[in-house]
Amino acid sequence: MEKKQGFFSALKEEVVRGLSPARTRSKSPARSASPMAALLRRKKSSGGGGGGGGSSSSSYVANTDALIARSGSMRPLGGETLTPLIEGPDPDGGEIGGSKRVGLGQWMKVQLSRAPSVTSNGYGNNQQQGINNSNYPNNNNKRSDLRLLLGVMGAPLAPVHVSAMDPLPHLSIKDTPIETSSAQYILQQYTAASGGQKVQNSIRNAYAMGKLKMVASEFETATKVVKNRNAARAAESGGFVLWQMNPDMWYVELAVGGSKVHAGCNGKLVWRHTPWLGAHTAKGPVRPLRRALQGLDPRTTASMFADARCIGEKKINGEDCFILKLCADPQTLKARSEGPAEIIRHVLFGYFSQKTGLLVHMEDSHLTRIQTNGGDAVYWETTINSFLEDYHPVEGIMIAHSGRSVVTLFRFGEMAMSHTKTRMEEAWTIEEVAFNVPGLSLDCFIPPADLRSGTVSEACELPADEKAKNALVLAAHRAKVVALEKTHGSNVDNVFWKVEI
Repeated sequence: MEKKQGFFSALKEEVVRGLSPARTRSKSPARSASPMAALLRRKKSSGGGGGGGGSSSSSYVANTDALIARSGSMRPLGGETLTPLIEGPDPDGGEIGGSKRVGLGQWMKVQLSRAPSVTSNGYGNNQQQGINNSNYPNNNNKRSDLRLLLGVMGAPLAPVHVSAMDPLPHLSIKDTPIETSSAQYILQQYTAASGGQKVQNSIRNAYAMGKLKMVASEFETATKVVKNRNAARAAESGGFVLWQMNPDMWYVELAVGGSKVHAGCNGKLVWRHTPWLGAHTAKGPVRPLRRALQGLDPRTTASMFADARCIGEKKINGEDCFILKLCADPQTLKARSEGPAEIIRHVLFGYFSQKTGLLVHMEDSHLTRIQTNGGDAVYWETTINSFLEDYHPVEGIMIAHSGRSVVTLFRFGEMAMSHTKTRMEEAWTIEEVAFNVPGLSLDCFIPPADLRSGTVSEACELPADEKAKNALVLAAHRAKVVALEKTHGSNVDNVFWKVEI
Protein backbone atom coordinates (compact mmCIF):
# COMPACT_ATOMS: atom_id res chain seq x y z
CA MET A 1 0.00 0.00 0.00
CA GLU A 2 1.39 3.38 -0.98
CA LYS A 3 2.45 5.55 1.95
CA LYS A 4 2.48 9.32 1.89
CA GLN A 5 4.71 11.36 4.13
CA GLY A 6 5.17 15.13 4.41
CA PHE A 7 8.35 17.13 4.38
CA PHE A 8 8.40 17.58 8.12
CA SER A 9 8.32 13.84 8.77
CA ALA A 10 11.24 13.29 6.41
CA LEU A 11 13.08 16.10 8.17
CA LYS A 12 12.36 14.43 11.50
CA GLU A 13 13.88 11.19 10.23
CA GLU A 14 17.08 13.09 9.45
CA VAL A 15 17.44 15.00 12.66
CA VAL A 16 16.36 12.28 15.10
CA ARG A 17 19.36 10.30 13.86
CA GLY A 18 21.50 13.31 14.79
CA LEU A 19 22.32 14.06 11.16
CA SER A 20 23.31 17.69 10.76
CA PRO A 21 22.18 19.50 7.58
CA ALA A 22 25.86 20.28 7.07
CA ARG A 23 26.61 16.57 6.46
CA THR A 24 25.20 16.73 2.97
CA ARG A 25 27.05 19.82 1.80
CA SER A 26 30.55 20.18 0.45
CA LYS A 27 33.47 19.55 2.80
CA SER A 28 34.82 22.97 1.94
CA PRO A 29 34.26 25.52 4.70
CA ALA A 30 32.90 27.94 2.13
CA ARG A 31 29.33 27.20 1.21
CA SER A 32 28.79 26.22 -2.40
CA ALA A 33 25.16 25.18 -2.08
CA SER A 34 22.15 26.01 0.02
CA PRO A 35 22.19 24.43 3.49
CA MET A 36 18.52 23.60 3.04
CA ALA A 37 19.12 21.53 -0.10
CA ALA A 38 19.62 18.28 1.77
CA LEU A 39 16.60 18.80 3.99
CA LEU A 40 14.36 19.76 1.10
CA ARG A 41 15.38 16.74 -0.98
CA ARG A 42 12.81 13.99 -0.67
CA LYS A 43 13.71 10.64 0.80
CA LYS A 44 12.12 7.69 -0.93
CA SER A 45 10.48 5.08 1.28
CA SER A 46 11.59 1.46 1.12
CA GLY A 47 8.75 -0.95 0.41
CA GLY A 48 8.64 -4.76 0.67
CA GLY A 49 12.36 -5.22 0.99
CA GLY A 50 12.39 -7.94 3.64
CA GLY A 51 9.75 -9.03 6.09
CA GLY A 52 10.96 -7.57 9.38
CA GLY A 53 12.25 -4.28 8.02
CA GLY A 54 9.10 -3.65 5.99
CA SER A 55 6.75 -4.06 8.93
CA SER A 56 8.83 -1.84 11.15
CA SER A 57 8.89 0.88 8.50
CA SER A 58 5.14 0.64 8.06
CA SER A 59 4.51 1.03 11.77
CA TYR A 60 6.82 4.06 11.83
CA VAL A 61 5.05 5.80 8.94
CA ALA A 62 1.69 5.11 10.54
CA ASN A 63 2.78 6.91 13.69
CA THR A 64 3.86 10.16 12.04
CA ASP A 65 0.43 11.74 12.39
CA ALA A 66 0.67 11.21 16.13
CA LEU A 67 3.91 13.14 16.18
CA ILE A 68 3.03 16.20 14.12
CA ALA A 69 -0.28 17.54 12.92
CA ARG A 70 0.20 21.01 11.49
CA SER A 71 3.16 22.25 13.44
CA GLY A 72 4.88 21.09 16.55
CA SER A 73 7.70 19.18 18.12
CA MET A 74 10.14 16.84 16.46
CA ARG A 75 10.43 14.69 19.54
CA PRO A 76 9.16 11.10 19.00
CA LEU A 77 6.50 9.86 21.39
CA GLY A 78 6.96 6.90 23.66
CA GLY A 79 10.61 6.34 22.80
CA GLU A 80 9.77 4.34 19.67
CA THR A 81 12.63 2.70 17.79
CA LEU A 82 13.21 4.01 14.29
CA THR A 83 14.22 1.70 11.46
CA PRO A 84 17.46 2.38 9.57
CA LEU A 85 17.05 4.86 6.73
CA ILE A 86 18.92 5.46 3.48
CA GLU A 87 22.07 7.47 4.12
CA GLY A 88 21.38 10.65 2.13
CA PRO A 89 18.90 11.16 -0.69
CA ASP A 90 18.35 8.70 -3.51
CA PRO A 91 21.05 9.71 -6.04
CA ASP A 92 19.03 9.02 -9.16
CA GLY A 93 15.86 10.52 -7.78
CA GLY A 94 13.91 7.42 -8.69
CA GLU A 95 11.35 5.53 -6.72
CA ILE A 96 12.36 2.70 -4.45
CA GLY A 97 10.16 -0.34 -4.09
CA GLY A 98 7.38 1.30 -6.08
CA SER A 99 6.51 3.64 -3.18
CA LYS A 100 6.47 7.38 -3.50
CA ARG A 101 6.29 10.08 -0.85
CA VAL A 102 4.64 13.36 -1.63
CA GLY A 103 3.52 16.31 0.44
CA LEU A 104 4.26 19.94 1.23
CA GLY A 105 7.99 19.24 1.28
CA GLN A 106 7.88 18.06 -2.33
CA TRP A 107 6.08 21.27 -3.27
CA MET A 108 8.71 23.32 -1.42
CA LYS A 109 11.49 21.40 -3.18
CA VAL A 110 10.05 22.34 -6.56
CA GLN A 111 9.72 25.98 -5.51
CA LEU A 112 13.25 26.30 -4.15
CA SER A 113 14.94 24.31 -6.92
CA ARG A 114 13.73 26.51 -9.75
CA ALA A 115 16.36 28.45 -11.64
CA PRO A 116 16.88 31.76 -9.83
CA SER A 117 16.67 33.96 -12.91
CA VAL A 118 14.24 36.83 -13.09
CA THR A 119 14.81 37.47 -16.77
CA SER A 120 14.50 33.93 -18.07
CA ASN A 121 12.26 32.08 -15.65
CA GLY A 122 10.37 34.80 -13.84
CA TYR A 123 7.09 34.10 -15.53
CA GLY A 124 7.14 30.46 -16.42
CA ASN A 125 5.03 29.98 -13.31
CA ASN A 126 2.15 31.83 -14.91
CA GLN A 127 2.19 29.49 -17.88
CA GLN A 128 2.17 26.49 -15.55
CA GLN A 129 -0.88 27.92 -13.79
CA GLY A 130 -2.67 28.55 -17.06
CA ILE A 131 -2.37 32.32 -16.90
CA ASN A 132 -2.29 34.05 -20.24
CA ASN A 133 0.60 36.50 -20.30
CA SER A 134 -1.19 38.48 -22.99
CA ASN A 135 -3.22 40.04 -20.19
CA TYR A 136 -0.12 42.04 -19.35
CA PRO A 137 0.84 44.77 -21.80
CA ASN A 138 4.57 44.27 -21.26
CA ASN A 139 6.30 41.24 -19.79
CA ASN A 140 9.31 43.42 -19.01
CA ASN A 141 7.10 45.39 -16.63
CA LYS A 142 5.99 42.17 -15.00
CA ARG A 143 9.59 41.05 -14.56
CA SER A 144 10.34 44.42 -12.98
CA ASP A 145 7.39 43.90 -10.63
CA LEU A 146 8.78 40.53 -9.53
CA ARG A 147 12.20 42.00 -8.89
CA LEU A 148 10.63 44.82 -6.89
CA LEU A 149 8.48 42.39 -4.90
CA LEU A 150 11.41 40.17 -3.97
CA GLY A 151 13.80 43.06 -3.42
CA VAL A 152 11.53 44.95 -1.04
CA MET A 153 9.43 42.20 0.56
CA GLY A 154 11.70 39.16 0.32
CA ALA A 155 14.09 39.60 3.24
CA PRO A 156 13.84 43.05 4.84
CA LEU A 157 15.68 43.62 8.12
CA ALA A 158 14.57 45.11 11.42
CA PRO A 159 15.55 48.75 12.15
CA VAL A 160 18.22 48.17 14.81
CA HIS A 161 20.57 45.53 16.18
CA VAL A 162 19.27 43.48 19.09
CA SER A 163 20.27 40.19 20.62
CA ALA A 164 17.65 37.76 21.81
CA MET A 165 20.12 36.68 24.50
CA ASP A 166 19.95 40.08 26.21
CA PRO A 167 17.57 40.13 29.18
CA LEU A 168 14.59 42.46 29.10
CA PRO A 169 14.87 45.56 31.32
CA HIS A 170 13.30 45.29 34.75
CA LEU A 171 10.03 47.11 35.22
CA SER A 172 10.88 50.41 36.89
CA ILE A 173 8.56 53.26 37.82
CA LYS A 174 10.83 55.49 39.88
CA ASP A 175 12.73 58.09 37.86
CA THR A 176 11.39 56.54 34.61
CA PRO A 177 9.15 58.35 32.10
CA ILE A 178 5.62 56.99 32.02
CA GLU A 179 5.97 56.17 28.30
CA THR A 180 9.00 53.96 29.01
CA SER A 181 7.62 52.20 32.09
CA SER A 182 4.33 51.56 30.28
CA ALA A 183 6.22 49.98 27.38
CA GLN A 184 8.15 47.74 29.79
CA TYR A 185 4.90 46.60 31.39
CA ILE A 186 3.33 45.87 27.97
CA LEU A 187 6.37 43.80 26.96
CA GLN A 188 6.18 41.80 30.18
CA GLN A 189 2.54 41.02 29.38
CA TYR A 190 3.53 40.09 25.81
CA THR A 191 6.27 37.74 27.03
CA ALA A 192 3.85 36.04 29.41
CA ALA A 193 1.15 35.74 26.74
CA SER A 194 3.66 34.29 24.26
CA GLY A 195 4.55 31.40 26.54
CA GLY A 196 6.66 32.85 29.33
CA GLN A 197 10.32 33.73 29.66
CA LYS A 198 11.36 30.32 30.98
CA VAL A 199 10.02 28.46 27.94
CA GLN A 200 11.43 31.02 25.52
CA ASN A 201 14.88 30.90 27.12
CA SER A 202 14.94 27.13 26.59
CA ILE A 203 14.84 27.61 22.80
CA ARG A 204 18.26 27.09 21.19
CA ASN A 205 17.16 27.07 17.57
CA ALA A 206 13.98 27.22 15.51
CA TYR A 207 12.61 26.26 12.12
CA ALA A 208 9.58 27.47 10.15
CA MET A 209 8.20 26.83 6.69
CA GLY A 210 5.33 28.56 4.94
CA LYS A 211 3.57 29.49 1.73
CA LEU A 212 3.00 32.99 0.42
CA LYS A 213 1.61 35.05 -2.44
CA MET A 214 2.90 38.42 -3.63
CA VAL A 215 1.42 40.94 -6.04
CA ALA A 216 1.98 44.53 -7.15
CA SER A 217 -1.58 45.80 -6.83
CA GLU A 218 -1.46 49.51 -7.64
CA PHE A 219 0.70 52.18 -9.24
CA GLU A 220 -0.05 55.87 -8.82
CA THR A 221 1.37 59.01 -10.41
CA ALA A 222 0.41 62.66 -10.13
CA THR A 223 -2.04 62.30 -13.02
CA LYS A 224 -3.42 58.75 -12.87
CA VAL A 225 -3.86 55.60 -10.81
CA VAL A 226 -3.33 52.19 -12.41
CA LYS A 227 -4.82 49.26 -10.51
CA ASN A 228 -4.13 45.61 -11.15
CA ARG A 229 -7.61 44.33 -11.94
CA ASN A 230 -6.40 40.75 -12.18
CA ALA A 231 -4.53 40.81 -8.87
CA ALA A 232 -5.73 37.34 -7.86
CA ARG A 233 -4.53 35.79 -11.12
CA ALA A 234 -1.36 37.89 -11.36
CA ALA A 235 -0.21 37.05 -7.82
CA GLU A 236 3.08 35.18 -7.67
CA SER A 237 2.96 32.09 -5.45
CA GLY A 238 5.89 30.67 -3.57
CA GLY A 239 7.22 29.55 -0.24
CA PHE A 240 9.99 30.05 2.27
CA VAL A 241 12.00 28.22 4.91
CA LEU A 242 13.56 29.96 7.91
CA TRP A 243 16.18 28.68 10.35
CA GLN A 244 17.34 30.48 13.47
CA MET A 245 20.00 29.65 16.06
CA ASN A 246 21.48 31.35 19.10
CA PRO A 247 23.20 33.68 19.19
CA ASP A 248 21.76 35.97 16.48
CA MET A 249 22.10 33.55 13.55
CA TRP A 250 19.43 33.04 10.90
CA TYR A 251 19.02 31.81 7.35
CA VAL A 252 16.04 32.19 4.98
CA GLU A 253 15.28 30.93 1.49
CA LEU A 254 12.33 32.38 -0.40
CA ALA A 255 11.21 31.28 -3.86
CA VAL A 256 8.50 33.15 -5.77
CA GLY A 257 7.54 33.07 -9.43
CA GLY A 258 10.53 30.98 -10.47
CA SER A 259 13.09 33.25 -8.76
CA LYS A 260 14.84 32.76 -5.45
CA VAL A 261 16.22 35.08 -2.79
CA HIS A 262 18.19 33.78 0.15
CA ALA A 263 19.79 35.65 3.01
CA GLY A 264 21.49 34.87 6.27
CA CYS A 265 23.44 36.02 9.26
CA ASN A 266 26.26 34.20 11.03
CA GLY A 267 26.13 36.56 14.02
CA LYS A 268 28.85 38.82 12.60
CA LEU A 269 27.57 39.92 9.20
CA VAL A 270 24.33 39.88 7.24
CA TRP A 271 24.44 38.75 3.62
CA ARG A 272 21.91 38.33 0.87
CA HIS A 273 21.83 36.76 -2.58
CA THR A 274 19.49 37.89 -5.36
CA PRO A 275 19.56 36.97 -9.06
CA TRP A 276 20.25 40.59 -10.03
CA LEU A 277 22.84 41.61 -7.40
CA GLY A 278 24.45 38.28 -6.63
CA ALA A 279 25.79 37.55 -3.14
CA HIS A 280 26.64 40.63 -1.11
CA THR A 281 26.84 41.82 2.48
CA ALA A 282 24.30 44.27 3.85
CA LYS A 283 25.23 47.72 5.08
CA GLY A 284 25.03 48.52 8.75
CA PRO A 285 25.07 46.44 11.93
CA VAL A 286 23.81 42.89 12.29
CA ARG A 287 20.02 43.01 12.48
CA PRO A 288 17.25 40.43 12.80
CA LEU A 289 15.12 39.37 9.87
CA ARG A 290 11.83 41.25 9.86
CA ARG A 291 9.94 38.13 8.79
CA ALA A 292 10.95 36.46 12.08
CA LEU A 293 9.30 39.32 13.98
CA GLN A 294 5.99 38.60 12.24
CA GLY A 295 4.77 36.28 14.97
CA LEU A 296 7.52 33.65 14.71
CA ASP A 297 10.09 34.80 17.29
CA PRO A 298 8.50 36.42 20.37
CA ARG A 299 11.77 36.60 22.30
CA THR A 300 13.56 38.66 19.60
CA THR A 301 10.41 40.74 19.15
CA ALA A 302 10.38 41.64 22.85
CA SER A 303 14.08 42.52 22.69
CA MET A 304 13.44 44.69 19.62
CA PHE A 305 10.95 46.84 21.54
CA ALA A 306 12.98 46.93 24.78
CA ASP A 307 13.86 50.61 24.25
CA ALA A 308 10.50 51.59 22.81
CA ARG A 309 8.00 54.09 24.20
CA CYS A 310 4.25 53.69 24.59
CA ILE A 311 2.64 56.49 22.59
CA GLY A 312 -1.05 55.68 22.92
CA GLU A 313 -3.82 53.31 21.91
CA LYS A 314 -5.56 52.39 18.67
CA LYS A 315 -8.14 49.91 17.39
CA ILE A 316 -6.81 47.32 14.96
CA ASN A 317 -9.55 45.26 13.31
CA GLY A 318 -11.89 46.23 16.12
CA GLU A 319 -9.42 45.24 18.85
CA ASP A 320 -8.00 47.78 21.32
CA CYS A 321 -4.20 47.86 21.16
CA PHE A 322 -1.31 49.63 22.86
CA ILE A 323 1.17 51.27 20.49
CA LEU A 324 4.92 50.99 21.07
CA LYS A 325 7.27 53.15 19.00
CA LEU A 326 10.93 52.45 18.30
CA CYS A 327 13.27 54.76 16.35
CA ALA A 328 16.61 53.77 14.85
CA ASP A 329 19.48 55.71 16.40
CA PRO A 330 21.60 58.10 14.28
CA GLN A 331 24.67 55.85 14.43
CA THR A 332 22.74 52.93 12.92
CA LEU A 333 21.25 55.15 10.21
CA LYS A 334 24.69 56.46 9.30
CA ALA A 335 26.14 52.94 9.16
CA ARG A 336 23.35 51.85 6.81
CA SER A 337 23.92 54.79 4.43
CA GLU A 338 26.35 54.66 1.53
CA GLY A 339 27.39 57.02 -1.25
CA PRO A 340 24.44 59.02 -2.58
CA ALA A 341 21.90 57.00 -0.56
CA GLU A 342 21.26 58.28 2.95
CA ILE A 343 18.83 56.62 5.38
CA ILE A 344 17.19 59.57 7.10
CA ARG A 345 14.92 57.73 9.53
CA HIS A 346 13.54 54.29 10.31
CA VAL A 347 10.62 53.94 12.73
CA LEU A 348 8.93 50.75 13.93
CA PHE A 349 5.47 50.62 15.54
CA GLY A 350 4.15 47.58 17.37
CA TYR A 351 0.45 47.17 18.19
CA PHE A 352 -0.13 44.86 21.16
CA SER A 353 -3.63 43.61 21.90
CA GLN A 354 -5.02 44.75 25.24
CA LYS A 355 -7.13 41.57 25.35
CA THR A 356 -4.55 38.88 24.59
CA GLY A 357 -1.25 40.75 25.08
CA LEU A 358 0.00 39.47 21.69
CA LEU A 359 1.46 41.48 18.81
CA VAL A 360 -1.30 41.80 16.19
CA HIS A 361 0.00 44.55 13.92
CA MET A 362 3.42 45.91 13.01
CA GLU A 363 4.28 48.94 10.92
CA ASP A 364 7.69 50.21 9.96
CA SER A 365 8.62 53.10 7.75
CA HIS A 366 11.99 54.30 6.56
CA LEU A 367 12.91 57.31 4.46
CA THR A 368 15.84 57.27 2.03
CA ARG A 369 17.35 60.29 0.33
CA ILE A 370 19.25 59.76 -2.94
CA GLN A 371 21.37 62.69 -4.13
CA THR A 372 22.82 62.45 -7.62
CA ASN A 373 25.54 64.72 -8.99
CA GLY A 374 24.05 67.76 -10.66
CA GLY A 375 20.47 66.80 -9.87
CA ASP A 376 17.77 67.28 -7.30
CA ALA A 377 17.45 64.90 -4.38
CA VAL A 378 14.93 62.09 -4.69
CA TYR A 379 13.21 60.70 -1.58
CA TRP A 380 11.85 57.19 -1.15
CA GLU A 381 9.55 56.32 1.74
CA THR A 382 9.01 52.60 2.26
CA THR A 383 6.16 51.60 4.59
CA ILE A 384 5.34 48.00 5.52
CA ASN A 385 2.13 47.22 7.41
CA SER A 386 1.86 43.63 8.66
CA PHE A 387 -1.19 42.04 10.27
CA LEU A 388 -0.53 38.91 12.35
CA GLU A 389 -3.31 36.37 12.74
CA ASP A 390 -4.20 32.80 13.69
CA TYR A 391 -2.16 32.51 16.90
CA HIS A 392 -1.94 29.09 18.48
CA PRO A 393 0.75 27.40 20.58
CA VAL A 394 3.63 25.27 19.35
CA GLU A 395 5.45 23.56 22.23
CA GLY A 396 4.03 26.19 24.58
CA ILE A 397 5.00 29.23 22.47
CA MET A 398 2.32 31.28 20.72
CA ILE A 399 3.03 31.48 16.99
CA ALA A 400 1.09 33.50 14.38
CA HIS A 401 0.27 30.99 11.64
CA SER A 402 -0.96 33.45 9.03
CA GLY A 403 -0.82 37.10 8.14
CA ARG A 404 -0.63 39.70 5.40
CA SER A 405 1.54 42.69 4.60
CA VAL A 406 0.87 45.83 2.58
CA VAL A 407 3.93 47.67 1.29
CA THR A 408 3.86 51.20 -0.08
CA LEU A 409 6.77 52.77 -1.97
CA PHE A 410 6.35 56.53 -2.19
CA ARG A 411 8.77 58.50 -4.37
CA PHE A 412 8.86 62.29 -4.29
CA GLY A 413 11.23 65.20 -4.81
CA GLU A 414 12.83 66.59 -7.96
CA MET A 415 9.89 68.71 -9.06
CA ALA A 416 6.31 69.38 -8.04
CA MET A 417 3.65 66.86 -9.10
CA SER A 418 6.25 64.22 -9.97
CA HIS A 419 5.55 61.75 -7.19
CA THR A 420 4.84 58.06 -7.71
CA LYS A 421 3.40 55.47 -5.35
CA THR A 422 3.52 51.71 -5.71
CA ARG A 423 1.43 49.39 -3.57
CA MET A 424 2.39 45.74 -3.08
CA GLU A 425 0.74 43.02 -1.03
CA GLU A 426 1.75 39.71 0.49
CA ALA A 427 -0.27 37.01 2.23
CA TRP A 428 1.38 34.09 3.99
CA THR A 429 0.57 31.00 6.00
CA ILE A 430 2.89 29.04 8.27
CA GLU A 431 2.72 25.30 7.63
CA GLU A 432 5.33 23.87 10.00
CA VAL A 433 7.23 25.10 13.05
CA ALA A 434 9.74 23.35 15.31
CA PHE A 435 12.11 24.29 18.10
CA ASN A 436 15.41 22.81 19.29
CA VAL A 437 16.01 20.88 16.09
CA PRO A 438 18.68 18.20 16.76
CA GLY A 439 21.75 18.30 14.57
CA LEU A 440 21.47 21.93 13.45
CA SER A 441 25.03 23.28 13.41
CA LEU A 442 26.97 26.49 12.85
CA ASP A 443 27.89 25.28 9.36
CA CYS A 444 24.34 25.97 8.22
CA PHE A 445 24.92 29.72 8.61
CA ILE A 446 28.23 30.09 6.77
CA PRO A 447 28.07 32.87 4.13
CA PRO A 448 28.25 31.74 0.48
CA ALA A 449 31.62 31.20 -1.15
CA ASP A 450 31.01 33.82 -3.84
CA LEU A 451 30.27 36.62 -1.37
CA ARG A 452 31.52 39.82 -2.95
CA SER A 453 33.87 42.25 -1.27
CA GLY A 454 32.33 45.43 0.03
CA THR A 455 28.69 46.08 0.87
CA VAL A 456 25.56 46.99 -1.07
CA SER A 457 23.14 49.59 0.19
CA GLU A 458 19.49 48.62 0.59
CA ALA A 459 18.65 51.57 -1.66
CA CYS A 460 19.86 49.49 -4.62
CA GLU A 461 16.53 47.65 -4.50
CA LEU A 462 14.56 50.84 -5.17
CA PRO A 463 13.40 51.37 -8.77
CA ALA A 464 15.42 54.55 -9.26
CA ASP A 465 16.03 56.26 -12.59
CA GLU A 466 19.18 55.52 -14.58
CA LYS A 467 21.16 58.46 -13.18
CA ALA A 468 20.46 57.43 -9.59
CA LYS A 469 21.16 53.78 -10.38
CA ASN A 470 24.52 54.64 -11.89
CA ALA A 471 25.45 56.66 -8.82
CA LEU A 472 24.51 53.78 -6.50
CA VAL A 473 26.40 51.25 -8.58
CA LEU A 474 29.45 53.52 -8.64
CA ALA A 475 29.38 53.85 -4.85
CA ALA A 476 29.09 50.09 -4.44
CA HIS A 477 31.95 49.59 -6.91
CA ARG A 478 34.18 51.95 -4.95
CA ALA A 479 33.44 50.05 -1.76
CA LYS A 480 34.42 46.79 -3.47
CA VAL A 481 37.67 48.32 -4.75
CA VAL A 482 38.58 49.55 -1.27
CA ALA A 483 37.87 46.14 0.23
CA LEU A 484 39.86 44.42 -2.49
CA GLU A 485 42.81 46.75 -1.96
CA LYS A 486 42.78 45.95 1.75
CA THR A 487 42.78 42.25 0.97
CA HIS A 488 45.56 42.71 -1.58
CA GLY A 489 47.67 44.64 0.91
CA SER A 490 47.34 42.00 3.60
CA ASN A 491 47.93 38.88 1.53
CA VAL A 492 48.62 38.93 -2.20
CA ASP A 493 48.19 35.17 -2.56
CA ASN A 494 44.59 35.31 -1.32
CA VAL A 495 43.33 37.79 -3.92
CA PHE A 496 40.73 36.35 -6.28
CA TRP A 497 40.30 38.42 -9.41
CA LYS A 498 36.88 38.31 -11.01
CA VAL A 499 35.56 40.10 -14.07
CA GLU A 500 32.01 41.38 -13.61
CA ILE A 501 29.91 42.21 -16.64
